[in-house]
Amino acid sequence: MSDSDNGLKQVIDLLKQPVSLDSSFDEKVMEQVESVPPPRAWARSLWTAANWMRRGRTLTVSPLQGLALAAGVVAALFVGRMWVKPDSAVSPGPTAAVAEAALVHFVIVAPGAGSVSLVGDFNDWAALETPMHRVEGNGVWSVSIPLTTGRYRYAFLVDGTTWLSDPSAPPALDDEFGRPGSVLTVGEL
Repeated sequence: MSDSDNGLKQVIDLLKQPVSLDSSFDEKVMEQVESVPPPRAWARSLWTAANWMRRGRTLTVSPLQGLALAAGVVAALFVGRMWVKPDSAVSPGPTAAVAEAALVHFVIVAPGAGSVSLVGDFNDWAALETPMHRVEGNGVWSVSIPLTTGRYRYAFLVDGTTWLSDPSAPPALDDEFGRPGSVLTVGEL
């Protein structure tokens, strides 16, 4: 055995030995426990000390102060609304979406496919939302859609069952379903 093994064995043997305590140890512990005030008394004294918070008060506000307070609340709500991003479920009006959108062309080669759909963040991954159109004779499928500035994850759904990533785009990080996907950035972020 090496020296470190012997040292470890000695420590283990030492830890296995029974521990002897002073006979008055239990009494000392109980004295300390009994000296702590009960929790109710402490909480009651805190509640009594905070009594000033429960007393009613009269607040006098002049009409001018009331108007200033109301204007401050309206301004705070307005400024807060400016910083909140709109919910993705609420879409802007058609003129706003078209004015800020760029027409993006998607193309995939799938010669034996009966149908191909473009699915992604922009259409809630709905298979029937953006069908692609076959270009005559060569197995190429394409579609053009307007997209606003942003980063989008997307894939092609062939015959409703097979997921394909776009070979001409950067791959997306693996999703929780194990399906392939691609990333598209529109405009400058």
